[in-house]
Amino acid sequence: MTNIRQKDQTIWLDPDYPDAVRIIDQRLLPHNYAEMTVGNVETMAVAIKTMAVRGAGCIGVSAGFGMYLAALETKGLGASQADVRLKEAAETLTATRPTATNLSWAVDRQLDGLLNIDDGSARIQTALGIAQDIMDEDIASCHRIGEIGLRLIRELHEKLGRTVNILTHCNAGWLAFVKHGSATAPMYAAQRAGIPIHVFVGESRPRNQGALTAWEMRNAGIDHTYLVDSAIGHVIQRGEVDIIFTGADRVSMSGDVANKIGTYLRALAANENGVPFYVNFPSSTLDPYSFDGIGEIEIEERDSDEVTHIRSEIDGKRVAAPIVSAGTSARNPAFDVTPHRLITGLITERGLCEATPEAVAASFPDYVVRGS
Repeated sequence: MTNIRQKDQTIWLDPDYPDAVRIIDQRLLPHNYAEMTVGNVETMAVAIKTMAVRGAGCIGVSAGFGMYLAALETKGLGASQADVRLKEAAETLTATRPTATNLSWAVDRQLDGLLNIDDGSARIQTALGIAQDIMDEDIASCHRIGEIGLRLIRELHEKLGRTVNILTHCNAGWLAFVKHGSATAPMYAAQRAGIPIHVFVGESRPRNQGALTAWEMRNAGIDHTYLVDSAIGHVIQRGEVDIIFTGADRVSMSGDVANKIGTYLRALAANENGVPFYVNFPSSTLDPYSFDGIGEIEIEERDSDEVTHIRSEIDGKRVAAPIVSAGTSARNPAFDVTPHRLITGLITERGLCEATPEAVAASFPDYVVRGS
């Protein structure tokens, strides 16, 4: 089990205070790097809600550790009283972000293992073990996704005989998981393999989370270019993009993908211009209870302030500057759904499969709970 912080890791147990969890406060990036201590489930819920931790995998791991923090508070309780407290903690965590599957998956996994344990110490150790298993599996899954995506990049490099131009959206890098990332894992793998790549990073309004990917790329020494969202179709149309990798927050059993708002538009442009479009995610992001992604996946609507204001740092101070006149109404859907017909393939730790109901069912037979 992993219980100490590794290089480029988003969440870890504090080795000096094992009853607390340490996270990177991603609200301050890319201008400042800071860590924060999370000592109880309520603080973890706020961290998830306010996006101090964000990204499907990281949210899931954070929720797993949130349940560990809740278990710590039940040490002196018997099973019945502890179960009530754990269920309350589960509700608190799952209410924070409704779209990402990993969150509820991690919480349910903890509840399945923790309920009806009468001994408080055993309950705590069980919760810690489950949280660490979720974290270790996230790391291993993303590493495997990188290996599979690397094959596609290598094939393109051998075919084209030049630098491979990759487009990504939002941030599905190591900041969004624990290590490696999903969309970025093949990029890091290509760098390790010595394959020249260039990454186009979409800004991903309204929260400009592409800036986090650019921060990752810069720190890793990977050649990259930051693009406004409205320029993405242009560079795809001009043949400047060879392949697209995005992440996912929820994937239906039909292969429909909910991801950061704007993913659908990139998929449309890619489909129109014959550019392969891959979605990378660990199997914990697959929702076995959803088949019609557009009709069934709940889309989180966030505060319109994220749309009407731009956040940055000026002279060391965090500012939120208005970009529209006062009184202008705005909507802020955080995600959209890309139908499976626009997706070239799905990359998980289980391998590469087509984005079709039949291929998803064949790759995930243990996830099939109902028909179409």
